[in-house]
Amino acid sequence: MQFGRTTLSKFVIEQTRVQHAQLGALLIDVAAAVKTISALVGKGALSGFSGALESTNVQGEVQKKLDVLTNEAMLRHCEWGGQLAGMASEEMDEPYAIPADYPRGRYLLLFDPLDGSSNSDVNVSVGSIFSILQRSTAGDAENADFLRPGLEQVAAGYAIYGPSTMMVLTLGNGTHAFTLDRESGNFILTHPNIRIPEETREFAINTSNERFWEPPVLRYVSECKAGRSGVRGADFNMRWIASLVAEVHRILMRGGIFMYPKDNKDPAKPGRLRLLYEANPMAMLVEQAGGAASTGRARILEVMPDGLHQRIPVILGSRHEVERVARYHAEYDAGTDRPFVSPLFAERSLFRDESRR
Repeated sequence: MQFGRTTLSKFVIEQTRVQHAQLGALLIDVAAAVKTISALVGKGALSGFSGALESTNVQGEVQKKLDVLTNEAMLRHCEWGGQLAGMASEEMDEPYAIPADYPRGRYLLLFDPLDGSSNSDVNVSVGSIFSILQRSTAGDAENADFLRPGLEQVAAGYAIYGPSTMMVLTLGNGTHAFTLDRESGNFILTHPNIRIPEETREFAINTSNERFWEPPVLRYVSECKAGRSGVRGADFNMRWIASLVAEVHRILMRGGIFMYPKDNKDPAKPGRLRLLYEANPMAMLVEQAGGAASTGRARILEVMPDGLHQRIPVILGSRHEVERVARYHAEYDAGTDRPFVSPLFAERSLFRDESRR
């Protein structure tokens, strides 16, 4: 047994004891839910919970058995403690009311219980994401209480279930990561005050959607792919895991930029990721680590929600690269952008004469 190491419980109690004692208790309950979910996910096919159900969630997505079980785990661990006025989940149509026999608090918990759940059947890292808001008084939450910009979050975080289970958290004073010690059952602070490098040579985007991208995104990605022979003068690596938690975790650990931009694949959906359950908490974590988070046209944390399940474009990570993508959007909207020219084409003829190079 090791002594003198900062546990998650000690950390949140010290950070919240003066003004937000109930918030510390809520975060300890969230951590307990994460341990339960980690055990469920960690059993894999042995649990008997792999595969899909015949139901869909409010997003129109086919639910995995683990989506339902992990959602239930988060509700059961957090509903009874007296800190919450209500909860909202990506897996539920409407907010969850605290049962009548439990006391009410003034906090609101919003969460995605198992982000990237489609990866669970192939043993790729998945995670849980959460965001915490507060009301001015204790009592039952109303729908409008949840529709607040990300700047008003009092805490945000995620858990990643990979080779080790980690919980990454911010209370507005930096971003900190805790690793689950399976022997003691405690989350131990292993990565205090994470800082994302401002520069990066790594980007993450689903290139299968390239034909649907807006010109600013096409411009940025084409420059990265051109490498040292292009205008950036440097080679870039591309990553894509299809798990937001895994993508953001990699960026927090070593830098990079993640993009799930606006496209014209489905005009009814201006973005793919959910503002309240995914974009806002991840944006807070990234900004607290020195990075940036944008829709391409606005700071994510300043977006005013208009619905519980609103989707938006997400571009986040190393500050200078996010700012570059945002600048390309501004130039495109103003009509001052540099037109993208395929390297296959020359200025005066249809195809380049490679013999002249």
